[in-house]
Amino acid sequence: MVHRILIVTAVAAEADSVSAGLGPGLGSPELLPLPGGLTLRRHADRVDVLVGGVGPAAVAAATGTALAHASLKDGGYGLVVSAGIAGGFQPAAPVGSVVVSSAIVAADLGAETPDGYLTVEELGFGRSVHPVPEALTGPITAALAAGCALAPVLTVSTVTGTARRAAELAERHPTAAAEAMEGFGVAEAAAAHGVPVVEIRAVSNAVGPRDRAAWRIGEALGALRHTFELLSRTVFVEPHP
Repeated sequence: MVHRILIVTAVAAEADSVSAGLGPGLGSPELLPLPGGLTLRRHADRVDVLVGGVGPAAVAAATGTALAHASLKDGGYGLVVSAGIAGGFQPAAPVGSVVVSSAIVAADLGAETPDGYLTVEELGFGRSVHPVPEALTGPITAALAAGCALAPVLTVSTVTGTARRAAELAERHPTAAAEAMEGFGVAEAAAAHGVPVVEIRAVSNAVGPRDRAAWRIGEALGALRHTFELLSRTVFVEPHP
């Protein structure tokens, strides 16, 4: 039985770039409705692209819907990918580069205390990290090669906009390379269904003081398109078991 790949983005512009990258190798997508007003873009009966919404809650609900619907219809997915643009921690992830997650981390899921931040693990319940095995990240980083970093990707509900906040996150997560808003929600849904998950982000701006004039969204979307064009011809050629 063929198991498809599910790629989940936050917004339509990211999904457009992913689908444009998949197109040369896998053809134009077929549009398939899902419950809740969601729509899958299915490429070559192999790779589905879903706009899941902004933030971990919305995207977890959308990803869970797609995973449940697929398991009922045709045996489910073999891989889930959280994809889109992101802020990059400097100098690890310059604008225009791509980050592949070695771990997907809920960076603000915990508690502030007079003695500092505590994760949910330190509080005694829940989890805040989904490690991604090298068996999954290795082929992806090999396919992308130059301009690709393998590092933790942080999920936050409030995007960093100050130097102080950026420094706090970098201190708690010194090896992180990118910050976005959806990866952990996608990972939670995938884990609930027993499906492997990885996050792939193209960097549009530096994590730090909010400066819209310095953002390079078009460049990041172009990098995202190129990334999935490469993957469609390499890692995505064979279905995941």
